[in-house]
Amino acid sequence: MCCLRVSANSSYEHTEADVAMFTGIRVPAKTQQRLVHRQTFELPQAEQEITELSADGGKIRIRTPVGEECRWLDYKGVRLHEFATGACFQDNQQLVDWVRQQPLSTPITCLGDGHDGVWNLIKPMATEEQRREILDWYHLMENLEKVGGSIRRLNDAKALLWKGNVDDTMRLSSKVCKV
Repeated sequence: MCCLRVSANSSYEHTEADVAMFTGIRVPAKTQQRLVHRQTFELPQAEQEITELSADGGKIRIRTPVGEECRWLDYKGVRLHEFATGACFQDNQQLVDWVRQQPLSTPITCLGDGHDGVWNLIKPMATEEQRREILDWYHLMENLEKVGGSIRRLNDAKALLWKGNVDDTMRLSSKVCKV
């Protein structure tokens, strides 16, 4: 268990050194790698209804031989709020299948950052009628600034959005777009 926990947080080479320091036992990096690859990590099953989820993606650097250009590959993660987090490396379908096996509420609130890859992950998790999609605040503000207009109008729009007044914000934004 110690080897698996440390391997999850660092490279196998660093794991070898850390496990030796923690336990006094040397477990070679290749053995650490074999231990990890032999494991099956099952995603948990919720017993209570899931009302909210969020999804995001990222990149991890794949080690390459010295002198070769490093590679960056995608992973995705889903947080079933109040329950569990699941993440998969280059296997979006596994995440979709996991979420679809859960007892999802109607509506299910889905939080994302606006990236197509995130919404494309969320889309098959629940029907359009079942999903309530929400753009996270940081990315909402980032997109609001792209609308343009005066600083005062942007601040007014931000205040309206903070209070949940989407319709008033849309009217304010449409005035900016007509200029």
